[in-house]
Amino acid sequence: MIDVVWLGGAAFAAGLVDAVVGGGGLIQLPAMFSLLPKEAPATILGTNKLAAIFGTSSAAVSYARRVRVAWSTAAPAAIAAFALSFVGAWTVTRVPADFVRALLPFVLVAVAVYTFMKKDLGAVHAPLHSGMAERYWAVGIGAAIGFYDGFFGPGTGSFLLFLFVRFFGFDFLSASAAAKVVNVACNLSALMWFGYSGHLLWQLGLLMAGCQIVGSLIGTRLALKHGSGFVRKLFLLVVSALIVKTAYDSFTKLGW
Repeated sequence: MIDVVWLGGAAFAAGLVDAVVGGGGLIQLPAMFSLLPKEAPATILGTNKLAAIFGTSSAAVSYARRVRVAWSTAAPAAIAAFALSFVGAWTVTRVPADFVRALLPFVLVAVAVYTFMKKDLGAVHAPLHSGMAERYWAVGIGAAIGFYDGFFGPGTGSFLLFLFVRFFGFDFLSASAAAKVVNVACNLSALMWFGYSGHLLWQLGLLMAGCQIVGSLIGTRLALKHGSGFVRKLFLLVVSALIVKTAYDSFTKLGW
């Protein structure tokens, strides 16, 4: 029961952070691996996705009620992400993810430095694309992030947020709203795979889902109340934590 309480707390914190900038898996997954040592990794990943999709969906609905979601961008990206997430999951069963694991900290450092140096990045909502150009960009980014999420996964929500700001000219708040829609598609695709293969702890996953929803609602409210400046600061904090975590994982994998 104590373990369940801890897992519920981790799910709440993950939902809160994920609703604002993504990266909730940085909190929830390590807690699950630590407190469920006898479960297969695939079962932990599947249960994590079950909880996460409820939190992300709740955030997406909350944003849609208060912020204008750029559906012309979010919808094509979500469809592409849904399809390519399956491809990524299939690929990881045949190709080791060690290269991505080693490269990820350097990519995250570049993202953090770029965001920090560009003080006005994401401060103003000024879309850069429209029409077919917007759809092409959306499908390309959705496909790339969907494949990454299925193949490896850490930081998917944060990458989406950054890409919507950098390549579409969204402010951080609007980018967060669009990112949630795409993230739901990624989670749904992965959840279908894990459910089909039987790697789910339904009761625990649903309990954690309830905690995720509560955290997600609070996180969304904080983002809407404090605006893009708050989202930008939390984004830099989460990306910094991801850099430390992924670098540690890479060095551990290499035996350093």
